[in-house]
Amino acid sequence: MRKWNYKMNYGKRCNRLIGQVLMAAGLTFIPSLYSAPVVWGAGMEGGGMSLPNININIGGNGETGGTAVTVQILFLLTILSLAPAIIIMVTSFTRIAVVLSLLRQALGTQQIPPNQVLISLSLFLTFFIMAPVWNKVNSEALQPLMTNQITQTIAFERAVIPIREFMVKQVREKDLSLFIDMARISEPKNMSEVPTYVIIPAFMISELKTAFQIGFLLYIPFLVLDMVVASVLMSMGMLMLPPIVISLPFKIMLFVLVDGWYLVVGSIVKSFG
Repeated sequence: MRKWNYKMNYGKRCNRLIGQVLMAAGLTFIPSLYSAPVVWGAGMEGGGMSLPNININIGGNGETGGTAVTVQILFLLTILSLAPAIIIMVTSFTRIAVVLSLLRQALGTQQIPPNQVLISLSLFLTFFIMAPVWNKVNSEALQPLMTNQITQTIAFERAVIPIREFMVKQVREKDLSLFIDMARISEPKNMSEVPTYVIIPAFMISELKTAFQIGFLLYIPFLVLDMVVASVLMSMGMLMLPPIVISLPFKIMLFVLVDGWYLVVGSIVKSFG
């Protein structure tokens, strides 16, 4: 027993000694590595290597307008960070995403299709529906701005017009009146006098109501099928068998037989006509 303990202690002492030697060697050679000269490219064969210095400066270079350029860059970065929210607020994405989510709930397929598939489908359908608007913005605002025919202010004003027209076609008068009253602005004579910050929230709640209306219509056939399956199971005395287990294959089969994706996607796109 003593010999075994002696061997264990001897092994621990050896491991500790080896660790101390390696630590001392590291402390000896690491400073020399950090003090090596900066050599890149042709000087690599000399054995020295370190990272280059990179300096990023945002500001004026002594010329007039440097501060304005800096503000424009920061403004552009802010717009890019808010791009997802802008796409959701002023496009057809909200209605499409909500309808597809309600459809999945009506089918009872849990996470099938996955969220990534539904969001991707919603995005591409949004691009398809908003293509005429984007083309108009590109031809009337972006291209003239890129060729220096108009200023940034005029380009922004032109770009907002097609988007406002799209939202005005989908917004409900009741929702628009609600936000006009809450904004405490005078009653506009026409839609051109309504501020954009009033149209956007009215458009969003209008889209939500429309999406829920479409979702309710999608729920009805699947709800009827669930009730039929539950009644049949109850009449057969299978009270312990969950109806969803039996109704799910029938709902999927019904959805496939009627070509459900064709009907749903077609109805969503035509609802923006």
